Amino acid sequence: MNSIFAVAVGGAIGSVLRYLFNIEITRHLGTNFPWGILCINLLGCFIMGVAAEAFALRFSAPQEMRSFMLTGILGGFTTFSAFALDTGVLLERNDTGLAALYIAASVGGSILSLFLGLYAVRTVFA
Repeated sequence: MNSIFAVAVGGAIGSVLRYLFNIEITRHLGTNFPWGILCINLLGCFIMGVAAEAFALRFSAPQEMRSFMLTGILGGFTTFSAFALDTGVLLERNDTGLAALYIAASVGGSILSLFLGLYAVRTVFA
């Protein structure tokens, strides 16, 4: 139960950070390209790499702290960081075929799912 609470609190913090960061980047760089979300995804993936490696090699943090930081804050900040970590694990295990499948299914499947959702609503409410 403590891990669930840690994820919930961390997720709230990460989501607010994503919102504020996106507003600030968009204010500076404009709306012609999703710079805010791109920067959030890149920063979140970098921090995920640093945190995952630090927890694995340097710090003996309790599971609640790992859940709070990785799944909660970074998951709320960007779920792309979790995708990147899962892909990295597959690549480090030399499961390149599975990594490629996961990348294609995640990116392609997500875009396809978005359009299926758009289509479903447009069909129902047309």
